[in-house]
Parts: sequence; structure tokens; C-alpha cells
Amino acid sequence: MGTASSLALQKTYQKILREKEGALEAKYQAMERAVTFEHDRDRVKRQFKIFRETKENEIQDLLRAKRELESKLQRLQAQGIQVFDPGESDSDDNCTDVTAAGTQCEYWASRALGSEHSIGSMIQLPQPFRGPEFAHSSIDVEGPFANINRDDWDAAVAGLLQATPLFSHSLWSHPVRCYLIYTDETQHEMELFLKDHSPKLKRMCETMGYFFLAVYFPLDVENQYLTVRKWEIEKSSLVILFLHSTLPSFLLEDCEEAFLQNPEGKPGLIYHRLEDGKVTCDSVQQFLDQVSNLGKTTKAKIIEHSGDPAEGVCKIYVGVEKIIKQDILGLENTDVEEKDGGREDSTPEEDDFGDVLWDIHDEQEQMEAFQQASSSAHELGFEKYYQRLDDLVVAPAPIPPLLVSGGPGSGKSLLLSKWIQLQQKHFPNTLILSHFVGRPMSTSSESSLIIKRLTLKLMQHFWAVSALTLDPAKLLEEFPHWLEKLSARHQGSIIIIIDSIDQVQQVEKHMKWLIDPLPVNVRVIVSVNVETCPTAWRLWPTLHLDPLSPKDALSIIIAECYSVDVRLSREQEKMLEQHCRPATTHALYVTLFSKMMACAGRGGNVAETLRQCLQCQDTVSLYKLVLHHVRESMPSDRDKEWMTQILCLINVSHNGVSESELMELYPEMSWLSLTSIIHSLHKMHLLTYSCGLLRFQHLQAWETVRLQYLEDPALVSSYREKLISYFTSQLSQDRVTWRSADELPWLFQQQGSKQKLHSCLLNLLVAQNLYKRGHFAELLSYWQFVGKDKGAMATEYFESLKQYENSEGEENMLCLADLYETLGRFLKDLGLLSQAVVPLQRSLEIRETALDPDHPRVAQSLHQLAGVYVQWKKFGDAEQLYKQALEISENAYGADHPHAARELEALATLYHKQNKYEQAEHFRKKSVIIRQQATRRKGSLYGFALLRRRALQLEELTLGKDKPENARTLNELGVLYFLQNNLETAEQFLKRSLEMRERVLGPDHPDCAQSLNNLAALCNEKKQYEKAEELYERALDIRRRALAPDHPSLAYTVKHLAILYKKTGKVDKAVPLYELAVEIRQKSFGPKHPSVATALVNLAVLHSQMKKHSEALPLYERALKIYEDSLGRMHPRVGETLKNLAVLSYEEGNFEKAAELYKRAMEIKEAETSLLGGKAPSRQSSSGDTFLFKTTHSPNVFLPQGQS
Repeated sequence: MGTASSLALQKTYQKILREKEGALEAKYQAMERAVTFEHDRDRVKRQFKIFRETKENEIQDLLRAKRELESKLQRLQAQGIQVFDPGESDSDDNCTDVTAAGTQCEYWASRALGSEHSIGSMIQLPQPFRGPEFAHSSIDVEGPFANINRDDWDAAVAGLLQATPLFSHSLWSHPVRCYLIYTDETQHEMELFLKDHSPKLKRMCETMGYFFLAVYFPLDVENQYLTVRKWEIEKSSLVILFLHSTLPSFLLEDCEEAFLQNPEGKPGLIYHRLEDGKVTCDSVQQFLDQVSNLGKTTKAKIIEHSGDPAEGVCKIYVGVEKIIKQDILGLENTDVEEKDGGREDSTPEEDDFGDVLWDIHDEQEQMEAFQQASSSAHELGFEKYYQRLDDLVVAPAPIPPLLVSGGPGSGKSLLLSKWIQLQQKHFPNTLILSHFVGRPMSTSSESSLIIKRLTLKLMQHFWAVSALTLDPAKLLEEFPHWLEKLSARHQGSIIIIIDSIDQVQQVEKHMKWLIDPLPVNVRVIVSVNVETCPTAWRLWPTLHLDPLSPKDALSIIIAECYSVDVRLSREQEKMLEQHCRPATTHALYVTLFSKMMACAGRGGNVAETLRQCLQCQDTVSLYKLVLHHVRESMPSDRDKEWMTQILCLINVSHNGVSESELMELYPEMSWLSLTSIIHSLHKMHLLTYSCGLLRFQHLQAWETVRLQYLEDPALVSSYREKLISYFTSQLSQDRVTWRSADELPWLFQQQGSKQKLHSCLLNLLVAQNLYKRGHFAELLSYWQFVGKDKGAMATEYFESLKQYENSEGEENMLCLADLYETLGRFLKDLGLLSQAVVPLQRSLEIRETALDPDHPRVAQSLHQLAGVYVQWKKFGDAEQLYKQALEISENAYGADHPHAARELEALATLYHKQNKYEQAEHFRKKSVIIRQQATRRKGSLYGFALLRRRALQLEELTLGKDKPENARTLNELGVLYFLQNNLETAEQFLKRSLEMRERVLGPDHPDCAQSLNNLAALCNEKKQYEKAEELYERALDIRRRALAPDHPSLAYTVKHLAILYKKTGKVDKAVPLYELAVEIRQKSFGPKHPSVATALVNLAVLHSQMKKHSEALPLYERALKIYEDSLGRMHPRVGETLKNLAVLSYEEGNFEKAAELYKRAMEIKEAETSLLGGKAPSRQSSSGDTFLFKTTHSPNVFLPQGQS
């Protein structure tokens, strides 16, 4: 019995042993297969790289060959030999066609790009803010404001800065302008306010990068300067009225303009001094009653005070400070005192962008340049050019940049800005990056700043914000990679527009990326002056702006005359017509001419002005006449002299001069004189405002002033010295603002004062200001000018910092730590890694000692030091520092704060550099989730403040009677509060909108469907799924009856209701809607559009989840074919569809096919990761609204059966 038992045990043991050996063998085989798979994958990767490099070399060879042929062609043509070009046609007399010189550019790979955009892709990508007020109607065009969904807005808020030109100018006004109105009785209070409190408000605004202006006129002006006063009220951010018992009639008109006729809803403050025994006159009391009765529709606050005037003025100061912070600047925290001396919040851009250095002034300047360029009331016959620009967007790609050329003042900026507005209106999914270059040598013409700004605009569309180098050469190298990175995610067109690119310093060297083939969905448009266009660029496709036709020019001038009730005689019109020729029919010339005639009409000297204008043969000579007329219109010789000096100071400055600076430069000049001068110059297109600075409206205006007043170099030098003296005095008072950092070093450089420039650069606060705003290349160029190399520069900054440390007390230790950190980051960007470590370590030591080892600023030092170690490839040290910084940030702010996300992102990048892909992906996902949540709470950059101010403005417009416009505004308000995560308030406004629409338009009107749709999205966000389903169904019912079968709004509701059905498990209801979505997209875009493939995949995923594999398979296969044909075989969507097909094949038992499909999907992902520098796009962004069919199977399920 024992023997039998022993034998049985022995057999069992041997069986287990064999099974173990079999399992080990299977494991080894699986490992071998994995190695083989890795080897095959690496081989394919190498082959792909070789193939890509070969093709790139072939393209470069073709480019060189083409350039040689074109140069030969030019030489032949120069010798008088005519070369027949079959591409030219004599059939079209209009020479404005977009044509390419020479033969067709065959070296540009041809692949058609549809002009229409995927509905699916539209919802996931950053879109311009296009509220209902920008659409023709809620039926024709529905932007994101019309149909809100939380996912739709995640990306939209992140891209908010792109949309800012669409918002009211007052939302982004750079100076805080307080317009003061006072009477004889309250002059004392007004003077107290100016003396005691205005300087404090000025300092407060300066620390936040804003100008503060307190503008007032003397009491004896009465009805003089009425136009100027009205202009000041329009420009003001805040009106303050000092009132007692009486109010003169001419001031009453100003008060009514400011407080009662206030369409933009600007804030106001009324100080009413009460006095025992003194009765307020009827007109004053009536005015106060009117303001009070406006209630919520006005932001005017009335402060009544009796007693000491100084106490009353103090109340005014407190009220004004609160209005500036809350209503004008949109800040949530209105406390006067800031932690750490106000430095904690002095650089909000770092909090939002991590390592990215952002200059809000540069962005402000570009927004205002766009608005100024597009502000002309005349279209100037541009309609014929729009189609040419549209053709560029839909042309087979990639293609070279389009050159928009024309003479000075031909309207290039106006054309491009108007076309941008049309694109944003009709194609909201098109991403437009624009840059308007000002005059040469200004900040806007600095090539590295342009590339940095465009790169940052691209980076805004990624949740994970990477560190951005400031080295000009590396910036230039990285920009095309970022462009390629975004183009791989973005399903719409990306259009880059650079206006006046020929004004950029060393343009051919710094814009060489323009000659490289661009991604298929990227288009580039640049405008140039015909005379200064680089020779090599003249061979690009060109859209030339012709002068206006004599008929158009004449009609514009006559229309301007009609506007001031001036009728030209038949003889005068004939003289004008004879005057029209190419040099006198440019857009700017005609605009100036018409302005001169309008002014003459008001003054009653039309004939003489016309005679003088007809003697001007070009724009500069006409500007000279304008300048003469404006100067002669000044009331006194002193005003004439001030006007000349103001123009000369602006001309010799780097970026312009502010009004507050002019008042300090000329203390004897009154606000009345300054405002009158600026108003006259602004009205006649000489000066404009940009970033709170006075600048020339056009390059020709700048040139005219230089020719008229500054031909003597000694005079130029004297005006520069005046500015140098002013900004130097600011430095001596420790007032290092962005203005002194922008102007002073540049002025020293222009004067050739190397020693003074050297001393200025060693002012640590000046250098810090330039560097922290990203003006790295500018700072570097100054050091090169004084003849110092990188090493010498680093040594001198070290010595300056040591001197500063020895001279300053403990109270300035935090400032010292900031300076050490700035120096370390600066040296890191210069590539001086070993020297960068020392100041960063010193900054860390100071913060640990002065604050606390667990203070968030310590985490900032750790983060910066770790960044140096990463570049130094000391990954172990960097990992330890990043983890310390992460722990401090999580303890200080919480695990879901953007500061924690920054450390997670840094760790992800670090692990990726070490090929630890799983760890990298884990940290990257966590970082992305945190950033998305933070964006929902706050909005990006200044987005929350802008939305808050926009909501407050709109709220005032909804208190009238029932009408469609008010219902529309209520709807937009609901969306804005939704964006601020204020769901309860959002629901109230959306319900009010729906109720008003049902009353006014009827319950079956499409506008009601819009409100229902928005309420449904809100309920979905609050997880009230049954209520959301009911609302979506009502919206769908209305839209089915009211709209065309392929209408985008119908498609939107179908899609979101289908997603909701799927989410709640009502798959049977979801299937017909997904099928309907396929039909709609086919009708809208054609059967071969990527959007149709997206809808097919969504339907296939649904069938797969229902285990209806036979129905899912043909849908996947059709979608795959569309994606491959339209997007290319290596596109991320192709990879995701292959992965879904692999899962389907595996579940059907076809393991070999599953493995093959999965392998190809992984190859695409690896190629994509390589392309994007190790960061694959997020699932959401790369797939639009496509569902990814998820499975719990591990990757090795795709190996053939029997081998796992």
C-alpha cells in the first residue's frame, strides 16, 4: 500500500515537474518573441527614420535645384531673353491672382486637404471665443457659447488668449484712466485726492504693470474742448465725480455722458459732500436720483459724506482702489497688503506657465495692433483678395508661404486683419497665429521674441506645459517641432500670419524655417513692402495689392466729405480724379486725404485745403501737410512747441512714451494741453495708443517726423538724452519698471554709450526685469555690444550680486534669493551649467534660512536646480530634487494644485529621458488631469478675470423687456458663469433665457433648442442624467423639425444625446443616434472625410461592446480606409483604429491577425512619440470625439494562440 502511494506521489511530482518545465519553456518562448518583436519594431523604426531622412534630403536637393533654375531664369530675363511659362495666362486681366513665378513647385508633396472641418474634432480643440453675439444668428452659426459641454470648454479656455481680439477693447485697456469731474465747491477735495492718494494708486498699478492716469480739466473751459472731453470720457476706465450742492450745465452734460449713457458698463464713483443747512439744487438731486434708479444696470457707487474733507477723500481712495482691483483689473483678492512684500504675486505668469517666461505687454501690444489694423470703416475694395487668401487654405498641401506684397500704406495690415476676422467667424476650428510687426528696431520686430511668442501660442494648446528655452538659436530650432507637434493633433487648418515681416531684424537668417516644407495642415502668410522684400522670397506665390481704382478713391473722399456736410463741386471732383494715379491711390494716402478734407469742411476752408493736398505727390508729403495743419491748429506757441517735442520724444524712443511719462517730463504742461495735442494727432492718423504708450500709427508717420524735425543728429541725441535722464532718475529712486528696463539700455546702445550701458546692465533689477519677461536675446545683444562674452558676463553678475548681498540687510534676503535664481536660470539658458548651479544653490540656501525648508518658494528653488541637473544628465540628483519639490508643493497647496502638476510633468520628462516610459506616462497623466481641473476652476492666464468682467458687463444688458436679443445675452451669461464653475448661477441664467425665448419666439423655435441643449449640458455636468436626457430629447425633437438633416446643430445634439445614452447604459437608444450621426456627417462632408470615419468608429465601438462583432468589423475597416487616405498611414487615429481592430480580432479568436494589427498600431505610436519628442498626444486630443474601445487584456493577448 505504501509502495503504491509512493508511486502515485512520484507520478504526480513528475507531472508537476513537466508542467513547470513546460510553463518555463513557454515563458522563455514568450520572452524570445518579445525580444524578436522589439527587434522588429526597432528595425521598422530605423527604416522609417532612414526613409524620412532620405526624403528630406531629396526635398532639399530639389529645393536647391529649383533655386538654381530660378536664378538662371532670372539671369536670362535680365539679359532680355523672354521665357515662355505655360503656367501664365492672358485670359485674366486682374493681376491680383496668387501666382508662383516659374514652373509649378513639384517638390511640395501633394495631398488634398479639405476645406471643411470635422464636427468631431471641433469640440476637442482650442477654439476662438465666439459667443452668440458674433454669429449671424443662432441657427446659422453656433459657436461654443451656443452649446456648452464641459469637455468642449476645457480646451477652449486654455486657448483664451488667442480669442482676445474678439472682445471689447476696454477689457484689455492697459492704462487705468481715472477721469475726474469737480466743481468750484469740491476743488479742494479733488486737489487732496491728487496730492495724497493718486501717487499711492499709481504705485499700486505700476507694480502690476499698468499705468495710472488721473485726468482732469480746469473749471473755466466751459463749452470749449467739448470733443476732447467726450473723447477722454470714452477712453476712461473710471469716472470720479466730486459733487456738493450745485453742478454747472456744461458739467452736467459730461456727467450724463459718463454715468447715464454708459453702454460699456464702466464703473463710476460719485462723492457727494453733505452740509447742514445747505440744500442740494434740483438738477443735482435729479441727477443723483437718476443714477440711483438705474440700480443694477449701473456700476456707479455714491459715497455721501459730511464732515472733514480729508476723511471723505480717504473714502474715495478706498472705493477707487477696490474698483480698480475688482472691476477694472478683475482681481479676486482686493487686499492692499501682499504677502512677502507683494512679491509672491508679482509674477503670475510663472504660476501659470511654470518655467515659461511670458510678457503680457508683448501680447497686449499684438492685440491692440490687430484691433488698430482692422478698425477701418472702409473695406477699400478688398473683397477681391479674400478669395485668393481662401484658396491658399484649401489648396493641396504643403505649399510655400504666400507673400502679400504692396507699397507703403497699401493696406496689407488691414487686409490681413479683416481676413482673420472672417476666418474666425466662418471657420471657428481654424487656429490662427498672427503677429503684426511695428516699426524697425521696436520690440515687435525682434525676431527671437516673435518666435518665442508664436511658440508659446502653440504651447497653450497642450495641457502639459514644457520648459521653453530662451536661447535664440534653440528657439528657432524648436519652433518647427512645436508646429509639427500641434499639427499632428489639430484636425483643422493652422494659419500663421506675420505682417510686415520685412521689418524684422535679420529676417532671412531668423525666419529660415519658412523655406522648409511645413506640415500638411499648416499655411503661412507673410506681408512685405515691395521695395524691401528679400530677394530670395520674391519667387514665392504672391498676392500683390494694387492701388485703389480712381473711382474707389474718389468715392471714399466724397463719402468722408458728406459726413461733415461738405459737397464738392463738379470741378473739384474732376481735379481729384485727375490727381488719382498709383502713388496717390494707396489706402493710407486716400485715408489721410479724406481726413484732411473732412477737417477742412469743419473749418470752412475746403478749396484751399484741396489745393494744398493736390500738391502732395506721395504719402510722406501728405503727412507733412497734415503735420503742418495740426501744428497750426494749436492755440498757442507753447502748445506748438510741446507738440513738436512730444513727437520727437516718441520718434527717438524704443517702444513709445506714455502720457504719465510726458506729464513728468513736462511738469508745466496741463492735462488739457496734452489731451488736446494727442487728440489732434490721433484724429489725423499720426499717433495711436499701444500697451498704454503713444506710438506712430504708421511707419510713414514716423518717417515724416524724422524728416521734418530730426534731420540733425545732434537734435536726435539731445532728445535721447532727455529720455535717458528721465529713466535714470527712476532707477536712482529704485523704480525699476518694465518701462525703464525696455527703454534705458536701448537708448544707451543707440547713443553708443558702452560704459553707461554696461553700468545699466549691472543693475540687477533691470537685468531681472528683462529676463523674466523673456527678453533674453535683447539682454544678450546688449552684452555683446559692450564687448563681453558669456564667461565675463557671468563673472560680473556674480560680483554684483555679492556686493548687493553685503550691502543689503536681512529684510531684502528674499529679493536677493530671487536675483540669485534669475542669474542661475539665465546662465542655464546660456549653456553655462556648472556656473548656473552656484547661484541656484545660493538661492535655495537663502530661502531655506529666511523662510522655512517646507516653504513653496523652496520648492521653486529645488525645481530650478533640478532643471540644471537634467541638462547636465545627472538624472539621479534631479529626480531627488523634483520629488522634494513635489512633496513640498503637495503639502503646501494640495495634490491637485498646478504647482504639483509642474513637478509631476518635470518628473515625467525626466523618466522619459531615461527610457522609463511607464513611469513617465503615469506622471504625465496625473499632471494633465490636474491642469485640466485647474483650468476648469480658474481659466488660463488672465482668462478668469476677462470672463468675470465680460459677465458683469452682459448682466447689465439683460434687465430690459422680453426680446430675442436679451434672451441671447442671458444664454451667453449662463455659459460664462458655467466657465467660472458657478453652476447654480449659470442654471438661473440659462433657465431665464429658455423661458424668455419660449414667451417671445414660441416653444418650437430653434433658439429654444439651443437653450435646452445648454441646460442639458449643465445637468450632465451635475450628473443629473435623467433631466439631461429629457432636455436633450426635447432639443433634438425641435431641431429635427426645424433644421436641415445635415445641419451642424442637429449633429451636435445627436452626438451628445448618444453619448449620454451610452453613459447611462441605454445602448439600444444610442445605436440609431450613432447611425444618424454617420448619415449627417456623410451629407455634410462627403463619404471620405475623417469626420465620417470618427462617427463610424464610434458606432463600431458600440457594436463591439454589444458583442456584435460582425457588424463592427466592416465599420472599423471603412473608417481605417478613410483615415489612411485622408490623414496618412502613420496618423495617430489610424493607430487607434488598428488597436480597436486588434481587440476585435482577438475576441473572435483570430490571434495572428490581432498580433499583426497590434504590432502596426504600436509602430505608429512609437513613430509619433519620436516625432513629438517623447510626448504622445493625449487620447482626448488626438482622437477628437472618437471612443477608444478599452479592454482589460494585457498586450501579450495579441500573440498567436499557443505562444503565450
